[in-house]
Amino acid sequence: MTPSPSPRAAMPTSPLGVTARSYLATRSGAVLAAVYDVRTGQTWSLGRGKPQAEASIVKLDILETLLAQHRADGTVLPLDDLSLAQAMIEDSDNDAATSLWDDVGGAQGISSFNASVGLADTVPSACVDCPGFPWPGWGLTTTTPADQIALLRELLRPNAQLTDAQRTYALGLMENVTESQRWGVTGGVPPRAEVAVKNGWLPLTSADDDWQINSIGWVSSDGRNYVMAVLSTGNPTEQYGIDTIDQLSAMVWDQLR
Repeated sequence: MTPSPSPRAAMPTSPLGVTARSYLATRSGAVLAAVYDVRTGQTWSLGRGKPQAEASIVKLDILETLLAQHRADGTVLPLDDLSLAQAMIEDSDNDAATSLWDDVGGAQGISSFNASVGLADTVPSACVDCPGFPWPGWGLTTTTPADQIALLRELLRPNAQLTDAQRTYALGLMENVTESQRWGVTGGVPPRAEVAVKNGWLPLTSADDDWQINSIGWVSSDGRNYVMAVLSTGNPTEQYGIDTIDQLSAMVWDQLR
């Protein structure tokens, strides 16, 4: 279902306020986060620092670029691309992402789309096979929570880049990610909620002692309607970063009631 802005509500207090900041002060690594309340149009942010590696959340950028290019030339996605897009988002399949990264024109194609939707601080990786790095290089694309919020908002409102059908399609894929990947912005959110999510996880060292863990998504239920983006680096293990974002998400859910 394509979300629409809810009736205007009273301005809530920041869901990334004292409680969230106090919690993150006890955690290792660097966390950057942002929340956009669809009901009120208000945005909150947390953390300072340089853009971080996207890991697999870049797959949403690849998908939106692919859809926008087909809207621009008046064509629909071929069956092969539909299959690749589903695998890329629902299962976070890396081979599918590499194929579609190449299809949209790589870093140049992604950059062109990002400029058209106002992403000011996202820099696509210049390599896919990067020397000394065993994972697909598109995961080293760097971004900020603010840019990820802007990317998510393209799915929530009519715009010149994506048709309504394309926006519904993209959200549908994110709502159907495999169960093992339904963490992050889903943390603390009840099962009845409508949630669209894409997560990313990437070991930045061969010793697996520095993990990039990210989560972006949209949540709607019980009078809440918001998008959230969290980037975290310097996590000693993968699960440590997941736990941090899960807990932060639960705080946001509670604060936005």
